[in-house]
Amino acid sequence: MVEHRTVDVNGIRLHIAEQGDGPLVVLLHGFPESWHSWQHQFGPLADGGFRVVAPDQRGYGRSDHPEDADAYTILHLVGDVVGLIQALGEEKAYVVGHDWGAPVAWHTALLRPDMVLGVAGLSVPPPFRGTRPPLATVEERFGGRFYWNYFSRPGVADAEFARDTRTTLRKFFYSASGDAPGTAEGNQPLVDPERGWLADMPDPEVLPAWLTEDDLDALTESFSRGFTGALNWYRNLDRNWELTAPWHGAVVTSPALYIYGDRDLVPAFPGTPELIEQLPDLMPDLRREPLKLAGCGHWTQQERPAEVNAALIEFLKGCS
Repeated sequence: MVEHRTVDVNGIRLHIAEQGDGPLVVLLHGFPESWHSWQHQFGPLADGGFRVVAPDQRGYGRSDHPEDADAYTILHLVGDVVGLIQALGEEKAYVVGHDWGAPVAWHTALLRPDMVLGVAGLSVPPPFRGTRPPLATVEERFGGRFYWNYFSRPGVADAEFARDTRTTLRKFFYSASGDAPGTAEGNQPLVDPERGWLADMPDPEVLPAWLTEDDLDALTESFSRGFTGALNWYRNLDRNWELTAPWHGAVVTSPALYIYGDRDLVPAFPGTPELIEQLPDLMPDLRREPLKLAGCGHWTQQERPAEVNAALIEFLKGCS
């Protein structure tokens, strides 16, 4: 059974869910999610001989939500993973991330390879730092309509998403899934700043089979304190670019795995398809070709739990 507790890490408290015994596997969720997004991974990974731990990351769920947006840089987020591994009495761990959790996982491996036995990213490929700040780059390319820019404006998306949390999450999860109609390759998530991001998102009458009303209940409860903490991650995108300058040109050297869906918009972001094609040449210890899941949207481990679990277990056991 999955058990819950709170641990002290780097001056904040993180809520964690855990199950199993063996080598530690840390599962890092994305936006707008919580530990619950890994519900289908706990049993299979624990049965496979691993100790599985998924935190609510800072700004999410039952973990602390620092008020200052500056407290959500990539160094804070990696620091939380490092501190969590140590607080759990371990020196090393496997780190797996989805969506925003993937950059945290990749950067943990990049900054602390001594602590990472293996790293897997879902949806978001490994980071290769560009020559310009990301928010400024997409601001120029898309006239300020790319969703990163919308999310980065203090208070704006926060207010839109909090008006009806359950509807916000239902629209998010359906619209970015492989079940939503009309997902065209090359589409970009652009926002009309006057109308907001939710205005044109379809609201399904029936949830996809992989997303239950109970799942939506758990998600809605996890955002009872609002969306600001989670959105603060986006408000540090340019700051993260500045802070990671010492690692410009560095690559992740830990054993690595990358999984994504062919109906996920994230792998279609500008420059990302080309990056994914080059990953086998860029990553010195990528253990297999990037795994593309047919018909899968953004919510990789929830939409395709069987395939993801099989790939993760094969990867984790292959690293040991």
